[in-house]
Amino acid sequence: MSLQQALPALYATGVHGFNLRILNGHTASKNYMRQSGVRKQARLAQPGAGRGFVLFLFLLLLPVPGRGQPAKPLPAPLAPAQAQALVDRALANEIRALKNPRPMSFWLRRSSPRLTTTKKIVETRDGDVARLISINGKPLSAAAEQRELARLNGLLSDPSRQMTRKQSEDADTARALKVLRALPTAFLYQYAGPGEGPAGEVEKFTFKPNPAFDPSDLELHVLTAMAGQVWIDPAAQRVVRLEGRLHHGVNFAWGILGHLNRGGSIRIEQADVGHHQWRIVRMRLAMTGRVLFFTKTYDTEEEESRFEPLPADLDYRQAIQMLRKDP
Repeated sequence: MSLQQALPALYATGVHGFNLRILNGHTASKNYMRQSGVRKQARLAQPGAGRGFVLFLFLLLLPVPGRGQPAKPLPAPLAPAQAQALVDRALANEIRALKNPRPMSFWLRRSSPRLTTTKKIVETRDGDVARLISINGKPLSAAAEQRELARLNGLLSDPSRQMTRKQSEDADTARALKVLRALPTAFLYQYAGPGEGPAGEVEKFTFKPNPAFDPSDLELHVLTAMAGQVWIDPAAQRVVRLEGRLHHGVNFAWGILGHLNRGGSIRIEQADVGHHQWRIVRMRLAMTGRVLFFTKTYDTEEEESRFEPLPADLDYRQAIQMLRKDP
């Protein structure tokens, strides 16, 4: 998953706002509990998390130095101008990476209170293709495996289904780019000093809404209610961790279209997964709200692993063949 899959998760509103794959995991879970047969398996095996972000990025919590080992001295704090320049460069790099994605395959594990699924995702020039691997930690039954293979065969015979998926992914990317471009002016960043993460040194910042920021649409309006922390790798100049929380509720169209409750949070962690490729490796989303007349609860955690680079010209038919042979 790249930042594009994570960022849109903050912008849940109305007809299609709560529709990103990150949030759709909640809907897919309900479908699984309520349905059976081919349609059940097909929905579960859709490519994960919006791949869209939702984008920002993210490391693990600070480690505790081993017993008997002195802690590594932290670097000198940045000067104010240096700190702001680092934020600007890191956000610019996120935009650049989003505009020039490099395809990869990876495993996506999505957990909610009622369902855990694991899928293999293959990114292609035609959009992502997924194969369901396990449900609640257990391999698919023989019958479920046959249904999953039949679903993949159906994609081969009906290219319009893959085209629809690609259009949805492109919309997610455009939404994420819009949010990323707003971040330098939407928040006020305060340097919090250097730190140490598992992958090396980080520079930590807090952020809060900029009262001068005037959002141009409903999606950007969410930024006016969010505050949190962001960690940046100063060597790679990439965001490695983001934690945001809604410090007050957010209404969409005066509450007519929807509402997000105070206290909702998102945590995103990103890392270099090899070949100088930065990807989201963990995301936690916990939000409650309302869409029109329906109460919604989103309680989802995603982990991505086993990243492998792929040819830039890989098409979705080739991806299906790969998934059929080696899930």
